[in-house]
Amino acid sequence: MRADDLILVSIDDHVVEPADLFTRHIPAIFRDSAPRVVRKKNGADVWVFEGQQLPNIGLNAVAGRPPEEYGIEPTAFEQLRHGCYDVEARVRDMSANGVLASLNFPSFTGLAGQVFLKAKDKDLSLACLKAYNDWHIDEWCGAAPDRFIPLALVPLWDPELAAEEVRRVAKKGCLAVTMSDQPGKIGLPTYHSDHWDPVWKACEETGTIVCLHIGSSEGMYFTSMDAPIDVMITLIPLNVVNCASDLIWSPMLRKFPTLKFALSEGGIGWVPYFMERIDYVYEHHRLWTNQRFGAKRPSELFAERVVTCFISDRTGLRDLGAMNADNVTWECDYPHSDTTWPRSPELLFDELKHLPDETIAKITYRNALRHFRFDPFRHRPIEKATVAALRAEAADVDVATRSQSGGARVESGDQQPVTCGHVVKQLTTAMMSPLE
Repeated sequence: MRADDLILVSIDDHVVEPADLFTRHIPAIFRDSAPRVVRKKNGADVWVFEGQQLPNIGLNAVAGRPPEEYGIEPTAFEQLRHGCYDVEARVRDMSANGVLASLNFPSFTGLAGQVFLKAKDKDLSLACLKAYNDWHIDEWCGAAPDRFIPLALVPLWDPELAAEEVRRVAKKGCLAVTMSDQPGKIGLPTYHSDHWDPVWKACEETGTIVCLHIGSSEGMYFTSMDAPIDVMITLIPLNVVNCASDLIWSPMLRKFPTLKFALSEGGIGWVPYFMERIDYVYEHHRLWTNQRFGAKRPSELFAERVVTCFISDRTGLRDLGAMNADNVTWECDYPHSDTTWPRSPELLFDELKHLPDETIAKITYRNALRHFRFDPFRHRPIEKATVAALRAEAADVDVATRSQSGGARVESGDQQPVTCGHVVKQLTTAMMSPLE
Protein backbone atom coordinates (compact mmCIF):
# COMPACT_ATOMS: atom_id res chain seq x y z
CA MET A 1 0.00 0.00 0.00
CA ARG A 2 1.05 3.59 -0.73
CA ALA A 3 -0.18 6.91 0.62
CA ASP A 4 -2.08 7.42 -2.66
CA ASP A 5 -4.04 4.21 -2.02
CA LEU A 6 -5.41 5.31 1.36
CA ILE A 7 -9.09 6.06 1.90
CA LEU A 8 -9.36 8.74 4.57
CA VAL A 9 -12.32 9.60 6.80
CA SER A 10 -11.75 12.27 9.45
CA ILE A 11 -14.06 12.20 12.47
CA ASP A 12 -12.89 15.54 13.86
CA ASP A 13 -12.83 18.67 11.74
CA HIS A 14 -14.49 22.04 12.29
CA VAL A 15 -16.71 24.48 10.46
CA VAL A 16 -16.58 28.25 10.82
CA GLU A 17 -20.25 29.07 10.51
CA PRO A 18 -21.15 31.36 7.57
CA ALA A 19 -22.73 34.72 8.36
CA ASP A 20 -26.10 33.78 6.82
CA LEU A 21 -26.53 30.57 8.83
CA PHE A 22 -29.77 31.59 10.57
CA THR A 23 -31.49 33.40 7.71
CA ARG A 24 -33.30 30.37 6.28
CA HIS A 25 -33.86 28.07 9.24
CA ILE A 26 -35.08 30.01 12.26
CA PRO A 27 -38.77 30.88 12.79
CA ALA A 28 -39.65 34.46 11.91
CA ILE A 29 -40.55 35.31 15.51
CA PHE A 30 -36.92 34.75 16.56
CA ARG A 31 -35.19 36.14 13.47
CA ASP A 32 -34.35 39.57 14.89
CA SER A 33 -32.90 38.02 18.05
CA ALA A 34 -30.84 35.27 16.37
CA PRO A 35 -27.03 35.42 16.37
CA ARG A 36 -25.68 37.78 13.71
CA VAL A 37 -22.26 38.70 12.39
CA VAL A 38 -21.02 42.25 13.02
CA ARG A 39 -17.90 43.92 11.63
CA LYS A 40 -16.04 45.71 14.43
CA LYS A 41 -14.02 48.92 14.31
CA ASN A 42 -10.81 46.90 14.37
CA GLY A 43 -11.89 44.99 11.24
CA ALA A 44 -12.73 41.71 12.98
CA ASP A 45 -15.96 39.84 12.36
CA VAL A 46 -17.75 38.63 15.50
CA TRP A 47 -21.02 36.89 16.21
CA VAL A 48 -23.32 38.83 18.54
CA PHE A 49 -25.95 36.98 20.57
CA GLU A 50 -27.90 38.39 23.53
CA GLY A 51 -25.41 41.27 23.66
CA GLN A 52 -22.37 38.98 23.92
CA GLN A 53 -19.55 39.08 21.39
CA LEU A 54 -18.41 35.66 20.13
CA PRO A 55 -15.30 35.96 17.96
CA ASN A 56 -13.81 33.41 15.62
CA ILE A 57 -10.57 32.80 17.51
CA GLY A 58 -7.58 32.90 15.20
CA LEU A 59 -6.17 29.45 16.01
CA ASN A 60 -9.51 27.89 15.11
CA ALA A 61 -9.10 28.71 11.42
CA VAL A 62 -5.48 28.97 10.31
CA ALA A 63 -5.38 26.38 7.54
CA GLY A 64 -3.30 27.77 4.70
CA ARG A 65 -1.60 30.48 6.80
CA PRO A 66 2.11 30.44 7.70
CA PRO A 67 2.74 29.35 11.33
CA GLU A 68 4.45 32.64 12.17
CA GLU A 69 1.04 34.31 11.64
CA TYR A 70 -0.88 32.00 13.98
CA GLY A 71 -2.48 33.86 16.85
CA ILE A 72 -5.44 34.13 19.19
CA GLU A 73 -6.88 37.40 17.97
CA PRO A 74 -10.31 37.37 16.27
CA THR A 75 -10.31 37.41 12.51
CA ALA A 76 -12.45 38.60 9.61
CA PHE A 77 -13.94 36.16 7.13
CA GLU A 78 -11.73 37.45 4.32
CA GLN A 79 -8.67 36.47 6.37
CA LEU A 80 -9.79 32.85 6.40
CA ARG A 81 -9.40 30.21 3.76
CA HIS A 82 -12.76 29.90 2.01
CA GLY A 83 -12.94 26.22 2.92
CA CYS A 84 -13.40 27.21 6.56
CA TYR A 85 -16.94 28.48 5.95
CA ASP A 86 -17.89 27.79 2.31
CA VAL A 87 -19.06 24.22 1.72
CA GLU A 88 -18.06 24.01 -1.94
CA ALA A 89 -14.57 25.28 -1.13
CA ARG A 90 -14.39 22.85 1.83
CA VAL A 91 -15.14 19.87 -0.39
CA ARG A 92 -12.40 20.96 -2.78
CA ASP A 93 -9.95 21.40 0.11
CA MET A 94 -10.84 17.92 1.33
CA SER A 95 -10.22 16.48 -2.12
CA ALA A 96 -6.92 18.32 -2.43
CA ASN A 97 -5.92 16.67 0.83
CA GLY A 98 -7.20 13.25 -0.28
CA VAL A 99 -9.90 13.13 2.43
CA LEU A 100 -13.10 11.35 1.45
CA ALA A 101 -15.40 12.29 4.33
CA SER A 102 -15.41 14.53 7.38
CA LEU A 103 -17.36 15.12 10.58
CA ASN A 104 -17.47 18.82 11.49
CA PHE A 105 -17.79 20.30 14.98
CA PRO A 106 -19.20 23.82 15.39
CA SER A 107 -17.16 26.90 16.27
CA PHE A 108 -18.92 30.02 17.61
CA THR A 109 -21.63 28.00 19.39
CA GLY A 110 -19.04 26.16 21.45
CA LEU A 111 -18.04 22.58 20.70
CA ALA A 112 -21.16 21.29 22.47
CA GLY A 113 -23.46 24.31 22.03
CA GLN A 114 -22.41 26.00 25.28
CA VAL A 115 -23.42 29.42 23.91
CA PHE A 116 -27.07 28.33 23.80
CA LEU A 117 -26.78 26.76 27.25
CA LYS A 118 -25.65 30.08 28.73
CA ALA A 119 -28.29 32.19 26.98
CA LYS A 120 -31.05 33.68 29.13
CA ASP A 121 -33.97 33.12 26.75
CA LYS A 122 -34.22 29.33 26.47
CA ASP A 123 -37.04 29.45 23.90
CA LEU A 124 -34.77 31.52 21.69
CA SER A 125 -31.86 29.20 22.45
CA LEU A 126 -33.82 26.12 21.43
CA ALA A 127 -34.94 27.77 18.21
CA CYS A 128 -31.35 28.77 17.41
CA LEU A 129 -30.01 25.31 18.25
CA LYS A 130 -32.54 23.62 15.98
CA ALA A 131 -31.81 26.15 13.25
CA TYR A 132 -28.10 25.33 13.55
CA ASN A 133 -28.83 21.61 13.28
CA ASP A 134 -31.09 22.06 10.27
CA TRP A 135 -28.49 24.23 8.53
CA HIS A 136 -25.73 21.74 9.33
CA ILE A 137 -27.66 18.66 8.23
CA ASP A 138 -29.61 20.04 5.28
CA GLU A 139 -27.23 22.63 3.82
CA TRP A 140 -23.67 21.86 4.93
CA CYS A 141 -23.84 18.07 4.89
CA GLY A 142 -26.66 17.97 2.36
CA ALA A 143 -24.51 19.79 -0.19
CA ALA A 144 -22.27 16.71 -0.46
CA PRO A 145 -23.87 13.65 1.17
CA ASP A 146 -20.89 11.46 0.27
CA ARG A 147 -18.46 13.83 1.99
CA PHE A 148 -19.93 14.88 5.35
CA ILE A 149 -21.00 12.93 8.45
CA PRO A 150 -23.78 14.94 10.15
CA LEU A 151 -23.26 16.02 13.78
CA ALA A 152 -25.96 17.72 15.87
CA LEU A 153 -26.12 19.84 18.99
CA VAL A 154 -28.55 19.04 21.80
CA PRO A 155 -30.10 21.43 24.36
CA LEU A 156 -27.88 20.66 27.34
CA TRP A 157 -30.15 22.52 29.77
CA ASP A 158 -32.97 19.96 29.50
CA PRO A 159 -32.34 16.21 29.05
CA GLU A 160 -35.90 15.55 27.87
CA LEU A 161 -35.59 18.23 25.19
CA ALA A 162 -32.16 16.83 24.33
CA ALA A 163 -33.67 13.36 23.87
CA GLU A 164 -36.35 14.84 21.60
CA GLU A 165 -33.66 16.51 19.49
CA VAL A 166 -31.67 13.27 19.24
CA ARG A 167 -34.76 11.56 17.82
CA ARG A 168 -35.65 14.51 15.55
CA VAL A 169 -32.25 14.73 13.90
CA ALA A 170 -32.00 10.92 13.65
CA LYS A 171 -35.08 11.03 11.40
CA LYS A 172 -33.12 13.46 9.21
CA GLY A 173 -30.22 10.98 8.98
CA CYS A 174 -27.97 12.46 11.68
CA LEU A 175 -26.70 9.72 14.00
CA ALA A 176 -24.05 11.63 15.96
CA VAL A 177 -24.43 14.32 18.63
CA THR A 178 -21.88 16.43 20.48
CA MET A 179 -22.05 16.90 24.26
CA SER A 180 -19.77 18.31 26.95
CA ASP A 181 -16.78 16.19 27.93
CA GLN A 182 -17.25 17.21 31.60
CA PRO A 183 -20.67 18.81 32.16
CA GLY A 184 -20.04 19.37 35.86
CA LYS A 185 -17.51 22.04 34.95
CA ILE A 186 -20.18 24.09 33.16
CA GLY A 187 -22.71 23.91 35.98
CA LEU A 188 -24.63 20.81 34.86
CA PRO A 189 -25.13 17.43 36.55
CA THR A 190 -22.23 15.09 35.93
CA TYR A 191 -22.30 11.84 34.00
CA HIS A 192 -22.28 9.98 37.32
CA SER A 193 -25.92 10.89 37.89
CA ASP A 194 -29.07 9.58 36.21
CA HIS A 195 -29.90 13.10 34.98
CA TRP A 196 -28.82 12.23 31.43
CA ASP A 197 -30.65 8.90 31.16
CA PRO A 198 -33.32 10.23 28.73
CA VAL A 199 -30.53 11.24 26.34
CA TRP A 200 -28.74 7.89 26.59
CA LYS A 201 -32.02 6.07 26.04
CA ALA A 202 -32.73 8.11 22.89
CA CYS A 203 -29.19 7.48 21.62
CA GLU A 204 -29.58 3.75 22.14
CA GLU A 205 -32.96 3.70 20.40
CA THR A 206 -31.63 5.54 17.34
CA GLY A 207 -28.11 4.11 17.20
CA THR A 208 -26.64 7.57 17.79
CA ILE A 209 -23.01 7.92 18.90
CA VAL A 210 -22.13 10.62 21.47
CA CYS A 211 -19.04 12.73 20.65
CA LEU A 212 -17.16 14.26 23.58
CA HIS A 213 -14.66 16.79 22.27
CA ILE A 214 -11.77 18.00 24.39
CA GLY A 215 -12.33 21.55 25.61
CA SER A 216 -16.13 21.27 25.45
CA SER A 217 -16.44 22.01 29.17
CA GLU A 218 -13.91 24.45 30.60
CA GLY A 219 -12.35 25.41 27.27
CA MET A 220 -8.68 26.31 27.37
CA TYR A 221 -6.88 24.87 30.42
CA PHE A 222 -4.11 26.97 31.94
CA THR A 223 -1.77 25.67 34.64
CA SER A 224 -0.88 29.28 35.45
CA MET A 225 -1.16 32.68 33.84
CA ASP A 226 2.61 33.02 33.45
CA ALA A 227 3.02 29.61 31.80
CA PRO A 228 3.91 29.72 28.11
CA ILE A 229 0.93 29.07 25.85
CA ASP A 230 2.84 25.95 24.73
CA VAL A 231 1.83 24.36 28.06
CA MET A 232 -1.84 24.75 27.23
CA ILE A 233 -1.37 23.47 23.68
CA THR A 234 0.56 20.45 24.98
CA LEU A 235 -2.12 19.54 27.50
CA ILE A 236 -5.12 19.92 25.19
CA PRO A 237 -5.31 16.26 24.08
CA LEU A 238 -3.96 14.83 27.33
CA ASN A 239 -6.89 16.27 29.30
CA VAL A 240 -9.13 13.70 27.62
CA VAL A 241 -8.10 11.24 30.36
CA ASN A 242 -10.37 13.07 32.80
CA CYS A 243 -13.36 12.47 30.54
CA ALA A 244 -12.36 8.85 29.92
CA SER A 245 -12.19 8.22 33.67
CA ASP A 246 -15.65 9.66 34.18
CA LEU A 247 -17.00 7.46 31.40
CA ILE A 248 -15.58 4.21 32.70
CA TRP A 249 -16.48 4.69 36.38
CA SER A 250 -19.93 6.19 35.77
CA PRO A 251 -22.89 3.79 35.50
CA MET A 252 -23.99 4.72 31.99
CA LEU A 253 -21.90 2.26 29.96
CA ARG A 254 -23.18 -0.57 32.15
CA LYS A 255 -26.74 0.76 32.33
CA PHE A 256 -27.05 1.28 28.56
CA PRO A 257 -25.38 -1.74 26.93
CA THR A 258 -25.25 -0.48 23.34
CA LEU A 259 -24.42 3.18 24.04
CA LYS A 260 -21.18 4.36 22.36
CA PHE A 261 -18.99 7.40 22.91
CA ALA A 262 -16.31 8.96 20.75
CA LEU A 263 -13.45 10.86 22.41
CA SER A 264 -12.71 13.57 19.89
CA GLU A 265 -9.20 15.01 19.44
CA GLY A 266 -7.70 13.13 22.37
CA GLY A 267 -5.10 10.94 20.69
CA ILE A 268 -4.48 7.28 21.53
CA GLY A 269 -0.97 7.06 23.03
CA TRP A 270 -2.38 7.21 26.57
CA VAL A 271 -4.92 4.40 26.05
CA PRO A 272 -2.78 1.32 26.85
CA TYR A 273 -1.69 2.66 30.24
CA PHE A 274 -5.19 3.96 30.99
CA MET A 275 -6.65 0.50 30.36
CA GLU A 276 -3.96 -1.08 32.53
CA ARG A 277 -4.57 1.46 35.30
CA ILE A 278 -8.36 1.11 35.46
CA ASP A 279 -8.05 -2.67 35.76
CA TYR A 280 -5.46 -2.26 38.52
CA VAL A 281 -7.74 0.15 40.39
CA TYR A 282 -10.67 -2.23 40.01
CA GLU A 283 -8.74 -5.23 41.25
CA HIS A 284 -7.28 -3.41 44.26
CA HIS A 285 -10.18 -1.22 45.34
CA ARG A 286 -13.55 -2.56 44.16
CA LEU A 287 -14.39 -4.27 47.46
CA TRP A 288 -14.53 -0.96 49.29
CA THR A 289 -15.44 1.40 46.41
CA ASN A 290 -18.42 -0.83 45.50
CA GLN A 291 -17.74 -0.94 41.77
CA ARG A 292 -19.31 -3.87 39.90
CA PHE A 293 -18.51 -4.75 36.31
CA GLY A 294 -19.87 -8.29 36.30
CA ALA A 295 -17.94 -10.70 34.09
CA LYS A 296 -16.04 -7.92 32.31
CA ARG A 297 -13.06 -5.89 33.35
CA PRO A 298 -13.19 -2.08 33.04
CA SER A 299 -10.65 -2.19 30.21
CA GLU A 300 -12.89 -4.54 28.22
CA LEU A 301 -15.85 -2.19 28.55
CA PHE A 302 -13.71 0.75 27.47
CA ALA A 303 -12.31 -1.18 24.51
CA GLU A 304 -15.77 -2.19 23.32
CA ARG A 305 -17.70 1.05 23.70
CA VAL A 306 -15.34 4.01 23.44
CA VAL A 307 -14.06 5.21 20.07
CA THR A 308 -10.76 7.10 20.02
CA CYS A 309 -9.10 9.19 17.34
CA PHE A 310 -5.73 10.77 16.64
CA ILE A 311 -4.10 13.34 14.37
CA SER A 312 -0.50 12.21 14.77
CA ASP A 313 0.36 9.51 17.30
CA ARG A 314 3.38 7.30 16.61
CA THR A 315 3.37 5.99 20.17
CA GLY A 316 -0.24 4.85 20.00
CA LEU A 317 0.22 3.20 16.62
CA ARG A 318 3.24 1.29 17.92
CA ASP A 319 1.16 0.08 20.91
CA LEU A 320 -1.95 -0.72 18.88
CA GLY A 321 -1.92 -4.33 20.08
CA ALA A 322 -2.64 -3.12 23.62
CA MET A 323 -5.97 -1.55 22.61
CA ASN A 324 -8.92 -2.36 20.39
CA ALA A 325 -7.86 -1.47 16.84
CA ASP A 326 -11.51 -1.75 15.76
CA ASN A 327 -12.29 1.44 17.73
CA VAL A 328 -9.34 3.58 16.62
CA THR A 329 -10.01 6.31 14.05
CA TRP A 330 -8.19 9.23 12.44
CA GLU A 331 -8.79 12.98 12.25
CA CYS A 332 -7.46 15.85 10.17
CA ASP A 333 -8.59 18.72 12.47
CA TYR A 334 -9.09 21.15 9.57
CA PRO A 335 -8.86 24.17 9.87
CA HIS A 336 -7.37 24.27 13.40
CA SER A 337 -3.71 24.94 14.09
CA ASP A 338 -2.97 21.24 14.72
CA THR A 339 -4.24 20.20 11.30
CA THR A 340 -2.09 18.15 8.93
CA TRP A 341 -3.83 19.66 5.87
CA PRO A 342 -2.82 19.60 3.00
CA ARG A 343 -0.29 16.77 3.55
CA SER A 344 -2.37 14.42 5.68
CA PRO A 345 -1.90 11.29 3.54
CA GLU A 346 1.88 11.53 3.49
CA LEU A 347 2.22 12.34 7.19
CA LEU A 348 -0.27 9.68 8.26
CA PHE A 349 1.14 6.95 6.03
CA ASP A 350 4.61 7.53 7.43
CA GLU A 351 3.22 6.72 10.90
CA LEU A 352 1.17 3.63 10.05
CA LYS A 353 3.02 2.05 7.12
CA HIS A 354 4.38 -0.68 9.41
CA LEU A 355 0.85 -2.01 9.97
CA PRO A 356 -0.92 -4.65 7.85
CA ASP A 357 -3.08 -3.25 5.04
CA GLU A 358 -6.25 -4.53 6.73
CA THR A 359 -5.43 -2.66 9.94
CA ILE A 360 -4.59 0.49 8.00
CA ALA A 361 -7.96 0.33 6.26
CA LYS A 362 -9.75 -0.05 9.61
CA ILE A 363 -8.06 3.00 11.09
CA THR A 364 -8.27 5.26 8.07
CA TYR A 365 -11.93 4.70 7.17
CA ARG A 366 -13.67 1.42 7.97
CA ASN A 367 -13.98 1.96 11.72
CA ALA A 368 -15.32 5.48 11.25
CA LEU A 369 -17.95 4.42 8.72
CA ARG A 370 -19.13 1.60 10.97
CA HIS A 371 -19.33 3.56 14.23
CA PHE A 372 -20.95 6.61 12.65
CA ARG A 373 -23.20 4.49 10.41
CA PHE A 374 -22.18 6.45 7.34
CA ASP A 375 -21.95 5.05 3.82
CA PRO A 376 -20.31 7.34 1.26
CA PHE A 377 -20.19 4.52 -1.28
CA ARG A 378 -23.91 4.88 -1.92
CA HIS A 379 -22.95 8.04 -3.77
CA ARG A 380 -19.36 7.40 -4.86
CA PRO A 381 -17.69 4.17 -6.04
CA ILE A 382 -14.85 3.08 -3.77
CA GLU A 383 -12.28 3.31 -6.57
CA LYS A 384 -12.98 7.06 -6.73
CA ALA A 385 -12.52 7.47 -2.97
CA THR A 386 -8.76 7.04 -2.70
CA VAL A 387 -6.29 9.81 -2.02
CA ALA A 388 -5.06 9.69 -5.63
CA ALA A 389 -8.55 9.78 -7.12
CA LEU A 390 -9.73 12.66 -4.95
CA ARG A 391 -6.61 14.73 -5.55
CA ALA A 392 -7.03 14.23 -9.28
CA GLU A 393 -10.47 15.86 -8.97
CA ALA A 394 -8.95 18.89 -7.23
CA ALA A 395 -5.67 19.28 -9.10
CA ASP A 396 -6.38 23.00 -9.59
CA VAL A 397 -6.81 23.78 -5.88
CA ASP A 398 -4.08 26.07 -4.60
CA VAL A 399 -2.76 24.60 -1.33
CA ALA A 400 0.22 26.93 -1.02
CA THR A 401 0.70 28.79 2.26
CA ARG A 402 -0.54 32.38 1.98
CA SER A 403 0.11 35.30 4.30
CA GLN A 404 -2.97 37.09 5.65
CA SER A 405 -3.19 40.41 7.43
CA GLY A 406 -3.95 40.43 11.11
CA GLY A 407 -1.76 37.50 12.12
CA ALA A 408 0.64 37.42 15.06
CA ARG A 409 3.81 37.92 13.07
CA VAL A 410 7.03 37.01 14.84
CA GLU A 411 9.93 39.37 14.27
CA SER A 412 13.58 38.33 14.38
CA GLY A 413 15.62 38.77 17.56
CA ASP A 414 14.99 37.83 21.16
CA GLN A 415 11.32 37.45 22.01
CA GLN A 416 9.58 36.41 25.19
CA PRO A 417 7.32 33.34 24.93
CA VAL A 418 3.63 34.09 24.61
CA THR A 419 2.06 33.34 28.00
CA CYS A 420 -1.41 32.12 28.94
CA GLY A 421 -2.02 35.45 30.66
CA HIS A 422 -1.22 37.28 27.44
CA VAL A 423 -3.76 35.14 25.59
CA VAL A 424 -6.49 35.79 28.18
CA LYS A 425 -5.82 39.53 28.04
CA GLN A 426 -5.90 39.50 24.25
CA LEU A 427 -9.22 37.65 24.13
CA THR A 428 -10.77 39.84 26.83
CA THR A 429 -9.71 43.01 25.03
CA ALA A 430 -11.06 41.69 21.74
CA MET A 431 -14.45 40.82 23.18
CA MET A 432 -14.79 44.10 25.13
CA SER A 433 -13.77 46.42 22.31
CA PRO A 434 -16.62 48.43 20.73
CA LEU A 435 -18.69 46.97 17.92
CA GLU A 436 -19.15 50.16 15.92
